[in-house]
Amino acid sequence: MKNIFLSFCTLLAISAGINAQDITFPRELTNEGSILLIYQPQVDAWKDYKKLVYRAAISLTPFQGNEVIGVIYMESTTDVNNEKHQVLIHDMIIQKSHFPSLEPDSAALMGALVKTFLSTDRSLLMSLEQIVACTPKTDNVPAVSVNNDPPVFFVSKKPTILIQTEGEPVLYAANKENLKFVVNTNYPMFYDSFESMYYLYDGLEWQQGAQINGPYKFTKQLPKTLINLAKDTNWVFLKELIPPKSKPDNDVPQVYFSTQPAELIVFEGEPDFKLIEETNLSFATNTQSDFFFCKDDNHYYVVTSGRWFRSSNLNGPWTYASQDLPKDFLNIPITSPASAILPFVAGSEQAKDAVMIAQIPTTIVVNAEEAAKNITITYAGEPKFEPIDSTDLYYAVNTSDKVIKVSDDSFYACVKGIWFKSESPNGPWETATSVPEVIYNMPSSSPVYNVTYVTQNVTNENTVEASYTSGYMGVYVVPVATTVVIISGTGYYHPPYYYYPPYGYPYYYHYPMTYGPYAYHPYHYGGVAYHASYNSNTGMYSRGATAYGPYGSASVGQGYNPYTGTHARGASVSTPYGSRSAAQAYNPYTGTAASTRQGSSPYAQWGTSTVSRNGQSASAAHISTPKGTAVKTSNGDLFATSNGNVYKKSGNGWESTSNARSNATVNQPSTQNMNRESQNRQRGSTQTQQFQSRSSSSSSYTRPAPSQSRGRRG
Repeated sequence: MKNIFLSFCTLLAISAGINAQDITFPRELTNEGSILLIYQPQVDAWKDYKKLVYRAAISLTPFQGNEVIGVIYMESTTDVNNEKHQVLIHDMIIQKSHFPSLEPDSAALMGALVKTFLSTDRSLLMSLEQIVACTPKTDNVPAVSVNNDPPVFFVSKKPTILIQTEGEPVLYAANKENLKFVVNTNYPMFYDSFESMYYLYDGLEWQQGAQINGPYKFTKQLPKTLINLAKDTNWVFLKELIPPKSKPDNDVPQVYFSTQPAELIVFEGEPDFKLIEETNLSFATNTQSDFFFCKDDNHYYVVTSGRWFRSSNLNGPWTYASQDLPKDFLNIPITSPASAILPFVAGSEQAKDAVMIAQIPTTIVVNAEEAAKNITITYAGEPKFEPIDSTDLYYAVNTSDKVIKVSDDSFYACVKGIWFKSESPNGPWETATSVPEVIYNMPSSSPVYNVTYVTQNVTNENTVEASYTSGYMGVYVVPVATTVVIISGTGYYHPPYYYYPPYGYPYYYHYPMTYGPYAYHPYHYGGVAYHASYNSNTGMYSRGATAYGPYGSASVGQGYNPYTGTHARGASVSTPYGSRSAAQAYNPYTGTAASTRQGSSPYAQWGTSTVSRNGQSASAAHISTPKGTAVKTSNGDLFATSNGNVYKKSGNGWESTSNARSNATVNQPSTQNMNRESQNRQRGSTQTQQFQSRSSSSSSYTRPAPSQSRGRRG
């Protein structure tokens, strides 16, 4: 129990760091008047993403002594915070040190002095991008085949919203006055059967249309049935929207409608393309979509859910293009705004980095008995199971949790990244000590395929270690041409499950969609979607705004993750690994409460201020925090070679800064290797800044685009 509490505090410390710690280099440490500058580590190996083997250039100035340049060779333990993209390096062991300009005796003294700076209580915080960019990659990466059929594309040159239903529209009585609401759409939409008219709230004003697929036009006259509905306590949110505006604030958007997964590309007027330096590519500057034109083949290109599609015409048809993009996509300069799409260009260094990040697991150790006490699976009616193709397995369709039937007396549930088992679909549940291999053999076309990225094993008699990678959150590594890239969603569409209780409103269980308003987008840069949702069964209405980024989204309001079944409230940031929010939290698995600013994952929640457990409490502010701040030096940015020399890059190429003694064993570095190290460092810094910018910024857009449906989603 104590170990779990301490591990929890360690997570708190890691979670706390991103806002307080400057991750630039070099870092300065002081010790009784001596000063040690540590330059950015250069990784030689990252074993199982737990043990880091690296070297770093250093500058050591003893008290009342002269500066000397050297290299330290280290091995350390790492803790990765996937949600904040941070790596905490601790338990640092100096394998050896090297000072090229010193005699052996003097070098030994300096090496001993360096060790006094790096005691066991020291730690170093770096961004995940910094570590990944300079870590050697392997080509042996497991990948999964997915469906890459294009969605329906809508292209517009004026304000537009996309109304999308999951399959054919499902209408259900909202009251007893001939008024129905559309259960499975992404905007508030009602149908008055007396007037034979649809009424749509587009986020700012009301529109009406005789057909569900339009055309729609602004209206300030709503039927009495809809006005009366606002008086119903189940529909109290309508009070904010009724009476309608007498006139719109801006141009009323046109409405597109689709019953299939679809993507909307909106330009502000005619497409405005800007040429990308050193290429024959141009990117559109007046759209939130990642939209390009290639002069070499006269085709348009757009990336959505990590997949590329091309067309010779703005209006399509569109075909899958990830496997043979024009080579100029690899030539996009990292300084270009268009470089944000490089993680999805096969063969780019950014794509290799993204693939590595997708392989880094999120792990938690829980008390098996305590975790199982808090598991209750709720079904709409009696448990209902449907078969999983190509297997003897079945999955539950009428619950928001992932429950798999292996046999008549063997059920496994994956809840918030932890596996549980039972002899009955209704429990009681116990924490699984192992998971049947047959579950991991299910095809990617399965609606519960994401659980195959969650593994579990027993660490000792009372605890279980659960781990998951990005596939659990719907981000997959897939083969493209001769390499691999990351994408969002399997590309397979699974119709939702509807349950109609004897009384009340229908229950609505849906599955992750690769495209469209319901889809989770890990790739959009700067786009914003506004949403409004209502749960008729609970009378709960939520409104909010979501700003999508390449690693997730930032929202204000209530959210639901269809991959994990996780619900969230408050102001939050969602990523493939979890979310951040300013709210109170409780971890049902460890029995730990936390306050102040919170972080969460599918398995737990933690805070950055104080935690308490069974009467115990501890402040996490100084448990394992990084020490040292970034400073500027006259040496510039230094690089250490594997043979112990230190170099900096200048206008004349690479120059030695270590004043090395003449020694036949000291070899000049390979210019190619040093250039690659420099490029890796620059790329890691750029991607770190991009991630931090996306995590902290709030975007705005001229037209709301709600993305939640009415009806109950479990």
